[in-house]
Amino acid sequence: MMFNSVYAGRRVLVTGHTGFKGSWLVYWLQKLGAEVCGVALPMPEAHNHFALLDMKIRSERCDIRDSAGLRRIFDDFQPEIVFHLAAQPLVRLSYREPVETFDCNVMGTVRVLDACRSTPSVRAIVAISSDKCYENREWVWGYRESEPMGGYDPYSASKGCTELVISSYRRSFFNNADYGVRHHTLLASGRAGNVIGGGDWATDRLVPDIMKAAAAGKEVEIRSPEATRPWQHVLEPLSGYLALGGKLWEGDTRFAEGWNFGPADDGVITVKDAAAALSREWGAIQISLKPPKDAPHEATLLRLDCTKARSELFWHGTWSPAETFAHTAGWYRDFYRAGKINTEQDLNDYINSAEKENLEWTK
Repeated sequence: MMFNSVYAGRRVLVTGHTGFKGSWLVYWLQKLGAEVCGVALPMPEAHNHFALLDMKIRSERCDIRDSAGLRRIFDDFQPEIVFHLAAQPLVRLSYREPVETFDCNVMGTVRVLDACRSTPSVRAIVAISSDKCYENREWVWGYRESEPMGGYDPYSASKGCTELVISSYRRSFFNNADYGVRHHTLLASGRAGNVIGGGDWATDRLVPDIMKAAAAGKEVEIRSPEATRPWQHVLEPLSGYLALGGKLWEGDTRFAEGWNFGPADDGVITVKDAAAALSREWGAIQISLKPPKDAPHEATLLRLDCTKARSELFWHGTWSPAETFAHTAGWYRDFYRAGKINTEQDLNDYINSAEKENLEWTK
């Protein structure tokens, strides 16, 4: 059943559906019986997970900063639930293209939320930002949802700004106190850690860089080898987003706020150890641990405190770090060596693992 059957037959719009997380999300939504409409720019990568899945869903090419284009799509599709994932997602690219990053991530979010505001059919919105939205103090404990927003680099700052936009729209137009009287829409945000899994080919990300180099038999250079990150499989936060969307659809105003979705403490490991785990699963990857000279600043210590999601949403991560890296490396290994796409198998394995733990969203 899963997610209390909220998504079966529901019209669900996903921005950024051709991206890494977005492609896994629309695949899962389709399996749940949702009528899905995706909104994204043309697919840039040589390989693209969404294209490989060959899903028969409505797919609209539109820049989320195009208000008129968004309005046309919203008016025609009349979505009931919206997941906003479209973004410029790369830290290093944000140094090269700061204006584009802020424009896409901040004003893009403004335009998506405004399209939702003008569409009466929309009842639930889950807007995705990042664990990097918090003011990073380089401390060893996890950031809670009540911590101040911030950001050193343009990408991180844009995600802090995105959270301020979400908060403003919630207070101004989707106020929880006015729900059911002046409006019928609830808005929440999801903040996830470093998400990995098969089907990601973005540049300047650890897993895609390692897997592409391994497939080509080349050495890969690892930047910031001692930096810690909260690694989790892509299906982990997606289960949280879907659970959150279900609560909003059911009209529970307690869930219309920001939520962290990250791994347990054993999932917070160094970049160096993550690379070693992938190498063990793939077999003998050539890895250089010499960080490049004059590399732009990136956070060294980063983790999330997900106590609220565990205690109120009854969500927590399902796979151990070993399972996460095994499924990730296995997906790429089978793709590069045999042309096999393990997305359905990984989803089924993940659901089975969650069912064994009796997680609430599996019911």
